[in-house]
Amino acid sequence: MHKVVVGLSGGVDSSAAAAILHHQGYEVVGVTLWLMKGKGQCCSEGMVDAAQLCEELGIPHHIVDSRELFQENIVDYLVNGYSAGITPLPCSQCNRAVKFGPMLHYAKQELGIEAIATGHYARITQDPITGRYQLQRALDLNKDQSYFLYDLPQAVLAHVRFPLGDQTKTETRRVAAEFGLHTAAKPESQDLCLVESHGSMRDFLDKYLAPQPGEIVDQAGRVLGQHDGTHHYTIGQRKGIGIAAAEPLYVIGIDVGRNRVIVGDRTSAHQTECTVQRVNWVSIPAPNAPIRAEAQSRYRATPVGATIVPLNDDSSRVKITFDEPQFGITPGQAAVWYDGDLLLGGGIIETEPQSP
Repeated sequence: MHKVVVGLSGGVDSSAAAAILHHQGYEVVGVTLWLMKGKGQCCSEGMVDAAQLCEELGIPHHIVDSRELFQENIVDYLVNGYSAGITPLPCSQCNRAVKFGPMLHYAKQELGIEAIATGHYARITQDPITGRYQLQRALDLNKDQSYFLYDLPQAVLAHVRFPLGDQTKTETRRVAAEFGLHTAAKPESQDLCLVESHGSMRDFLDKYLAPQPGEIVDQAGRVLGQHDGTHHYTIGQRKGIGIAAAEPLYVIGIDVGRNRVIVGDRTSAHQTECTVQRVNWVSIPAPNAPIRAEAQSRYRATPVGATIVPLNDDSSRVKITFDEPQFGITPGQAAVWYDGDLLLGGGIIETEPQSP
């Protein structure tokens, strides 16, 4: 009998993933990572729901204390990023540094199990010629989470299963109900775990970063208003700027050095290029020449044609030129590129020089 460790958050997706594998005859062991205190899906109430699920399925349940790992790789990562004027993407960082890699290590070292699974909506295939593991979008494009999984290395992808990759969210709830899981009708988490725990990202950041009043200026450097900390703003933001204007204003730049937030109209919030660092080439080897792909600079952005140009020998840094201007390209967020459903690679958008 095949054995698999399933990461359980206490939500319907991971619950259904565990039930499906159990029904298929796998020997399933549930593992929940204890990431922080609070109300987040992955913590307090989530651990209780995960434990109840394991009891319902008659499978073992382990809780792994990952709080220090989460503090270092996510909390500190976010705080340092926002204080430097960027908007970090915690989910892809968490998937690589906190969840998948450490969970696979725990499964192998502590349980002697070589495979892990989660309730993510994505698919993994293997190139029959090269043997390379490839990451693909989920069948349900509305739920596809491959964007957040771009940073997983080959050594991890080789051991991962995504039981929900070929079904829709509606089917997942139906399956959970058919198995009689108590999580079948559980509401979906809509925010980051840190936001759920603290109420808002602003409240979370205010626990770590002191107010630093400064100026809000337009592109010409004219002072339009005041802010209480650049960490409260992100590129593309419209709401909460607090300035009355004839037309909507958007954040188009953050100048931490001069403690300024730069705003402009929607057109000025568009760019056609960005540079990307810490690139992970997923489904193909790193190219040594430009390639064409469909790229997206935000999770919900529509992929558009783009040229990906390697900027160094190992292609770990690239320049993306989009065929169409993109709104709110944000330093610290991920840019990810595809060939159809096949995720080719991705990385972190670099900070662009700001004026005025």
